[in-house]
Amino acid sequence: MDALKRNVLECEGPAVCKACEARHGGVCASLSVPQLVELNKHSSRRKVEAGNEVIGQGESVSTYSNILNGVVKLSKMMADGRQQIVGLQFAPDFLGRPHQQESTVTAEAATDTEICTFPRALIDRIVNEAPDFERMLYEQSLKELDEARDWMLTLGRKTAQEKVASFLYLIATHIDPENARPRTFDLPLSRADIADFLGLTIETVSRQMTKLRKEGIIVIENNRHVTVPSLERLRCIAGND
Repeated sequence: MDALKRNVLECEGPAVCKACEARHGGVCASLSVPQLVELNKHSSRRKVEAGNEVIGQGESVSTYSNILNGVVKLSKMMADGRQQIVGLQFAPDFLGRPHQQESTVTAEAATDTEICTFPRALIDRIVNEAPDFERMLYEQSLKELDEARDWMLTLGRKTAQEKVASFLYLIATHIDPENARPRTFDLPLSRADIADFLGLTIETVSRQMTKLRKEGIIVIENNRHVTVPSLERLRCIAGND
């Protein structure tokens, strides 16, 4: 009887949510059908062209978002105008922090991106009402913390080649949520942004890309389209465990 009731509820869920990657792999996976129905009533999908901001640093937070596809670049601005890329987010990541009134970073679409946006007040209420949803957000925060620590190691201890290989491995394993191990992708960042992200010069990034290409670790077409023949070889070159 319980299984029958569960199947009926599933049929009553919003069709758009059933086809959404964030529903199955992101924080929305923890929501009940009634919660999804309510969330869907107040949600809106929108496309953000590459180079446009989702939210700026210091702006008041009125909405949160799930990334449906594309790559979002997170950066922080210093008082003198200098800017540093501090992270990348991919589908089906949740963009924002519950109960946060002001954004501490600038979130910008690195590629053409599609997001599903929800009112902040509704998400904050669901967080208080749904322990599983709160736990999923907590787990994503811990995951991002672990990734930030790993990236500190990359920036502080790895060689230039390992840094560039680590960046390529990050993109190859995260850019397509429907394929756990994609091998072909377009670089979501310019050479200048990659250099900024890795703490290298543009010339060093270009040299290391060329070296990886000559060694057969990657194949590059049109200066942007990358194919990785062996993710295992790339992982080893990156110095990842």
